[in-house]
Amino acid sequence: MTAPQIVTRYLFFTGKGGVGKTSLSCATGLALAEAGRHVLIVSTDPASNLDEVLETPLGSYPTPVSGVDRLFALNIDPEVSARDYRERMVAPYRGILPAAAIASMEEQFSGACTVEIAAFDEFAKLLGDPASTADFDHVIFDTAPTGHTLRLLTLPSAWSGFIASSTGGASCLGPLAGLEKQKTLYAQTVARLADPTQTRVVLVARADTASLREAERTRGELGERS
Repeated sequence: MTAPQIVTRYLFFTGKGGVGKTSLSCATGLALAEAGRHVLIVSTDPASNLDEVLETPLGSYPTPVSGVDRLFALNIDPEVSARDYRERMVAPYRGILPAAAIASMEEQFSGACTVEIAAFDEFAKLLGDPASTADFDHVIFDTAPTGHTLRLLTLPSAWSGFIASSTGGASCLGPLAGLEKQKTLYAQTVARLADPTQTRVVLVARADTASLREAERTRGELGERS
């Protein structure tokens, strides 16, 4: 099998579950690291097995891969991302507001929307904020199965447009008036996703009809949204 030629800084591997996305992500990262590049592999799959494949315990921060120089990896954990985001929003008010008000704030940030968007926020930082991956020559995204990935790739445009068109009120990320920083980040993320000189998506499939159909459907949907 011939590995894909890497000509961009950002690389996504996506496809049906069980077709080998994680294996290809790790093999590509290893080849690049052995060629002298500094590489970060990021799993966006809530059911990630990147730890097992790399034989390295991973968290939400870049962790050196055991036995491989210049190769790092991390897992984006939706629940951890939501918990950390919730604490950042609530912590400044502890000891100031009544306990009932704190409980109400925690409730506001405990829904499925916050979980999804907080995890997406971590993804957007890795793609839209160059400083967050400044130590790496390549960032490889080992994605969840196709449906989840298509949603992930369209969220930057959706949320960027939502924030731009909303002048008040609140979202599951907090008051919209305070989301100007996210607006800039999401716009930068959209720009990088749409730039073929910076980002490439590799469709992974097995040699069977269902897998190839899924890859073709994904290609079509990505083409429509580009």
